[in-house]
Amino acid sequence: MGKYIVKRLIGLIPVVIGVSICAFLLIHLIPGDPARAILGERATEETMNALREQLGLNDPLYVQYARFMGNVLQGDFGRSVITNNPVIEEFAQRFPATLELSLAAMIIAVIVGVLAGVISAVKQYSIFDNLSMVGALLGVSLPIFWLGLMMQWLFAFKLGLLDASARLSVDTHLQTITNLYLLDAILTGNWPAFVDAFKHILMPSLALATIPMAIIARMTRSSMLEVLKQDYIRTARAKGLKEKVVIFKHALKNAFLPVLTVMGLQFGSLLGGAVLTETIFSWPGVGRLMYEAIMQRDFPVVQNGILIIALIFVLINLLVDILYSYVDPRIRTH
Repeated sequence: MGKYIVKRLIGLIPVVIGVSICAFLLIHLIPGDPARAILGERATEETMNALREQLGLNDPLYVQYARFMGNVLQGDFGRSVITNNPVIEEFAQRFPATLELSLAAMIIAVIVGVLAGVISAVKQYSIFDNLSMVGALLGVSLPIFWLGLMMQWLFAFKLGLLDASARLSVDTHLQTITNLYLLDAILTGNWPAFVDAFKHILMPSLALATIPMAIIARMTRSSMLEVLKQDYIRTARAKGLKEKVVIFKHALKNAFLPVLTVMGLQFGSLLGGAVLTETIFSWPGVGRLMYEAIMQRDFPVVQNGILIIALIFVLINLLVDILYSYVDPRIRTH
């Protein structure tokens, strides 16, 4: 197992280098002078020269990249030109909100997606199968910004059941421990805050869950249909095992491997920041931070933010590969 992990880590090195080059070149792909793009048209020449010196834009490209990677390897991801705070601190403040939203969305996506996929496979060509696959197609096709706005209009403004934005109401007080509000409310026994946080997170997590839910449902159905045709499933049924045991213990266990890969990829992409969802619901996460940085032309945050998000995605994929090898030991031999 140790050799397999080392092999996977070595394989990630070219990926990380490639991503770092793309993130580094971002500021140099801006048409015209990057300093003027950041500061605006009214900036003086002295101000632009100071920013060029601060960002090291006067040095040759290879020197800038070497300094950029040297700083990253030391944990220095630069500073925001707007707040002057370290980029890593900006991300550390916003990441718990994105993590909580991503976890909530993935829980919904996995539970609904796997169950819908299993039932659709067992009852192939039934009304449920057709409806669930149409729902999966809609889940992938519907724009999140439209779905989020419609959910806000219906559940927040028309029915008044849920809250449309932010993580907590202004008059709700919560002692934070992990900055995951639902977990903090449980740990501190603050149940009114738990209910309030749940009402705030439900709509954005449902909107964010639609795409991974649809993909997981389709993948589960496809994988289950293939497994249900295998000889050992017919043997299990011939032995008189209950259908639930055959489906969930024998079939789903073997069909879950490709689904696990999809779950890891989807969770990694959600952790990277759901820009549209967080912007529509005013959710103070990584995606909204990136949106605000782009609108404010805070390119150090955008540049280093892309690198941080890519590193998170790569690490999630590594964890999925390791988990995959535990579920199916044959993977380690390849």
